[in-house]
Order: sequence, then structure tokens, then C-alpha cells
Amino acid sequence: MHEIKALLFDLDNTLLDRDHTFRSFCTKFVQDFLGHLQPDAAEAVIQDIIVRDADGYRDKDGFFAELSEVLPWKETVSAAQIREYYDSTYANHGALMQHAAEILDYCRERGYELGLVTNGRTEIQYAKIDAFSLRGYFKAIVVSGEAGISKPEPEIYRLALARLGSSAEETLFIGDHPVNDIWGAGRAGMSGVWLRRNHSWGEELDSQPWKTIDHLQELKKIL
Repeated sequence: MHEIKALLFDLDNTLLDRDHTFRSFCTKFVQDFLGHLQPDAAEAVIQDIIVRDADGYRDKDGFFAELSEVLPWKETVSAAQIREYYDSTYANHGALMQHAAEILDYCRERGYELGLVTNGRTEIQYAKIDAFSLRGYFKAIVVSGEAGISKPEPEIYRLALARLGSSAEETLFIGDHPVNDIWGAGRAGMSGVWLRRNHSWGEELDSQPWKTIDHLQELKKIL
């Protein structure tokens, strides 16, 4: 393996704790729009929204339209109203993954070039990045909504590598999603470190992660 000079990170459920963020958002959403529900019923709705969200991999327009149709409103809330509420409040519920800041400091102090590649709407992803002052860690940030290409398309990883000034062989990709992070980065020539979260490694994938971790702090041993 070549000497590693650069690291590319995923954002949601890698550096940011998306599970915590989305549950916090759902809890406030239900309080604000479904306050007539009893606590047990409110918790059941929160759990239902989390399941329907599919870890963020639902198309948001379809997701919000579905919520508008199925939730037990006192007065119906439209998909557009849900979208407006989401766009204006979601970033406020963010939380860093355990050890995220420690690991970014550790990597930067050791001279690695750092980059970030994330799928999502430009304004939402940058709002999350800026809420935790993460921008300064990265030489390159590529957001799919801004770039017009998404993981796992090889072009998005190559764009990040070009902005980093690093070759694929000299760069590790760290992320939680088997396809969008590890398999996709592998197709672009990078080795991957898979952070196990909510997704299992699919038997249909024709590659394996170079390393597998359960906590970001384990990166110290690898690097």
C-alpha cells in the first residue's frame, strides 16, 4: 500500500451523529405540530418517522409528501410546510460523532490533507458543517448538491482528490455507508475505512473495506 498522505471523510453518521440529529429534530417536530398527542402516541409517531426516513436515503420531497398524508394531524400540514420547517431548523439539532473533533485534530497535527465528501442539499450540508466550525479542517469540501454529482459516482471522489491535490493511492476514504462511501471510493481507486453504523456490508458488493472500525478513535491505530 502507498504511503497515505490524505484522508477523505463522509459527513453524516461519520463526523456528525445523524441518528441523534434526526431523532432530536423529530422530537421537536412532533412537539410543534402534533402537541395534541399523548406521550406514548407521540413517541410512536417519532419512531414511525425515523423508520420512514430510511437513515436519510429517502427522496425528501416524497418523504415530506408521505408525512403530510399519513401523520395524525389535528390540522393537516402540507409537504411544503414540512420542507420549510426542516430547512430552517434541522441544522440546529446537530451533534458531532463521539471523538470526531479529537480525530480531526489528530489527523491535522500529523500533516494529513483532509477533505469532506457528502451527499445532500448544499445549504443543509453547509449549515451542518458550519454549526460545528468544521470548515477550517478541510482543504476540500464537495457537496453533491453543489457539484451536481453524487456518491457513489466515481466523478465525485475524483473531484475531491483533484481539490486535495492527492492521488487515489495516497488517500483513504472514511465513511459509514458500504456503497456510497467504501465501495464507491474503491471504484475511484481509494482504500476505505468502514465505520460500522446502521448498514450491513452487502454480499453483492464485489470488494471489502481495507479496515473496519466501530468508533472513530480506532483511526489512531490505523494511521
